[in-house]
Amino acid sequence: MSQNVSTAVMQRRVEPHDSLDDFPTPPWATRALCEKLEIIFGPMRAKTCREPAANRGHMVKPLREYFAEVRASDVHDYGYGFPAQDYLMPIPEEQVDWTISNPPFRLAEQFIHKARRQSRQGVAMIVRSAFLEGQGRHERLFAQDPPAFVFQFVERVVMHKGKLSPDGSTATAYSWLVWAKGCTDTKFGWIAPCRKRLERGEDYQ
Repeated sequence: MSQNVSTAVMQRRVEPHDSLDDFPTPPWATRALCEKLEIIFGPMRAKTCREPAANRGHMVKPLREYFAEVRASDVHDYGYGFPAQDYLMPIPEEQVDWTISNPPFRLAEQFIHKARRQSRQGVAMIVRSAFLEGQGRHERLFAQDPPAFVFQFVERVVMHKGKLSPDGSTATAYSWLVWAKGCTDTKFGWIAPCRKRLERGEDYQ
């Protein structure tokens, strides 16, 4: 029997090795994370945050609704005023309380390792849920430094290549992985349906 390669069945987000992996995160998905963080760790209004893969700022804007300061940059200049900076280059950077991002899939492990070194309180990365699979990744990352929380979206988070849009569908499931200082056991939870409540019309302007 031949494999079913329908986009309704397969996760199709596959990018070339040198791709910018330009899949903007819907702002409601970032607000959903921030609500979880505030429930667990308390208000973030006095905290600093870094977003090292800022893209066009669709994650930066909701982060600024919760954090006192958000330091944003990206390896590519998308024309939205963020410094063009390769996060993985050995450039000295000040520590922040939190690092939160949607990292390029092929570089996610490296982003996580660096963010862990440069974040005083925690790190959160939105990844395809399939990121949790794989013997090699388990040995390199999860076995040595497991996340404190895995938050699986119940609703699908639709990410379009090169643009942000409220329309469309996807076969790809996403989760937030959260690392926190002093937490060595992983807890799993769901992000209940919240798009209707957290989505705003101006998010897509």
